[in-house]
Amino acid sequence: MQSLWDFISSRRRQLAIDSYLHVSAVVQCVVIATVIAVVIGILVYRSPIGSALATALASTILTIPSFALLGILIPIVGLGVPPTVISLVLYALLPIIRNTIVGLSAVDPSVTDAARGIGMSRLWVLGRVELPLAWPSILTGMRVSTQMLMGILAIAAYAKGPGLGNLIFSGLSRVGSPTAVPQALTGTVLIVILALILDGIFVLIGKLTTSRGIRA
Repeated sequence: MQSLWDFISSRRRQLAIDSYLHVSAVVQCVVIATVIAVVIGILVYRSPIGSALATALASTILTIPSFALLGILIPIVGLGVPPTVISLVLYALLPIIRNTIVGLSAVDPSVTDAARGIGMSRLWVLGRVELPLAWPSILTGMRVSTQMLMGILAIAAYAKGPGLGNLIFSGLSRVGSPTAVPQALTGTVLIVILALILDGIFVLIGKLTTSRGIRA
């Protein structure tokens, strides 16, 4: 335990930087994935075949092992940020697409009919009625994707991606040395802590951006 505290105290600055890069990469990839997934969800949610196809394709991506996907991307886009971002965005799509479709499909038709009855266009109904009502479901998908990406990003160290995965990989590659276990353990624990913090932030965002009537 003493060696663990010694390692943390001697690497505070680097640990802070790696933690920031880890969270930043995950949040940015979730935002990109959300934009893509919501657009896809809007395009297909009225079509059972389209919804099933979009969900199936996103599910297929999720079944590809992260090492394999990174291995495929490295010869195409190189090492570092590009393969990391592409793989994280692809893995984040399924929960958000599925929840977008579920949220939009669950909107009461009488509500949209009433909105159209007072003169709202299709786009206004979508932006002012349907998407706000589907927002809690979309946010849940974002939470699931964020938790998933926090762990997947650690594996992206294989492609020289940013974040705490480099610390874990470095420790595992030096098994037997005095700092091997502290390195791997510190990286793992920090990922868990940061994932819990992000989940708490999503809960707070949900409370602040969802009306009381919808929450009820």
